[in-house]
Amino acid sequence: MTQPPLDPGLLQLEPGLLWVQHCSDGPIPRASASAVQAYLERELKPWTVDFQRDDLELPAAVRREAARAIGASLEDISLTPNTSSGLVTLAQALDWGAGDEVLAPLGEFPSNAWPWKALEARGVCFREVPLWEGHRAGVGSWDSSAPQVTDDPEGRILAALGPRTRVLALSWVRFQDGLKLDLRRLGEACRAKGVAFVVDGIQGAGCAVPDLSWVDAFATGGHKGLLAPQGLGFLWTAPSFRPRLAPTGSWLSVEQGSDFSRSSTDFDRAWLADGRRLEPGTPDILSCAALVESLRTLNAVGVDSIQAHIRELQVHLLDRLARGAWGAEAARLKALLGADRLGPILAFHHEGRGVQGMLRMLSEATALGIHPSVREGYFRIAFHGWHTSEDADRIADCLEALS
Repeated sequence: MTQPPLDPGLLQLEPGLLWVQHCSDGPIPRASASAVQAYLERELKPWTVDFQRDDLELPAAVRREAARAIGASLEDISLTPNTSSGLVTLAQALDWGAGDEVLAPLGEFPSNAWPWKALEARGVCFREVPLWEGHRAGVGSWDSSAPQVTDDPEGRILAALGPRTRVLALSWVRFQDGLKLDLRRLGEACRAKGVAFVVDGIQGAGCAVPDLSWVDAFATGGHKGLLAPQGLGFLWTAPSFRPRLAPTGSWLSVEQGSDFSRSSTDFDRAWLADGRRLEPGTPDILSCAALVESLRTLNAVGVDSIQAHIRELQVHLLDRLARGAWGAEAARLKALLGADRLGPILAFHHEGRGVQGMLRMLSEATALGIHPSVREGYFRIAFHGWHTSEDADRIADCLEALS
């Protein structure tokens, strides 16, 4: 096994505690905490806060580092409070007509459902499509079968695109079962049909680099794989797609909005063409101070290196579990991994253990100092760039003991 690309010493990890749920919340680097403290010190003496440095250059640095993390151009980045707000911006910025449709996979995280469902009052339909035989969600989520390598979720999505479909909205990596969808295959079909392709990327950002070539918009928050506090994320939009979106109307979404040498009440200005066109106004500067350091930490080692390391750990864990009580699930996940169908989350299906059985497992794992998570019938293990093969072995021992 290779050494972790992300030095664990950059994080304030407690000895004996194993955190494997950045799919819920990631630990922030020490540098991010220090940057927040330094900014708060300046806010104690507001005469030391510099508008150019703190309010303009710091958000610009976040856009630059965010673009590096996803392999994009900084001009296409808009700062948003979180994934939800980025998707709300898109939903509200498009020109809708009665009868238009948003198509989504069954069982999207609510962040990628409610922004579209909020359009129902305007006559827009939100329609879900199951991704495999026996796929369930909502009140029946715990009765759902698990995805198999022989399933064709993209084929089901593409077959469901209809003449009224205006937007395909989906998660790059699904939060509950960890399935990673093929952005290129889906995007090619959307482009051919004139359908906008919108991606919720939060469960992959910071742990893998997305192929944005065929995507119109990609939204993420900063508090999971990007290792920042809640409160700031970003939205990427393709240059060809952004002119279709109405500007947010904030004071910084226009030309020279921050130039006080020009009268602020001079409203004869053009909307910006870059990603700032879609920003809601001055971003949370305190969160900017944290997120830029978190992104720099990731970019210093390269998200592609983190992605390769996570895959090694996943293979190691699944190999360890191959011959025990978790053997069938390990084989299912190993096949999906080999087909490049998984992101950073290994989601073990409950296989009849039910809600109480999985919650018992979660409680017992936590008592052993291991912090995984349970969502909708799956026991989730999420590795990152700081984890080691010893961590994977510890999780294997834990799962075998809890089986």
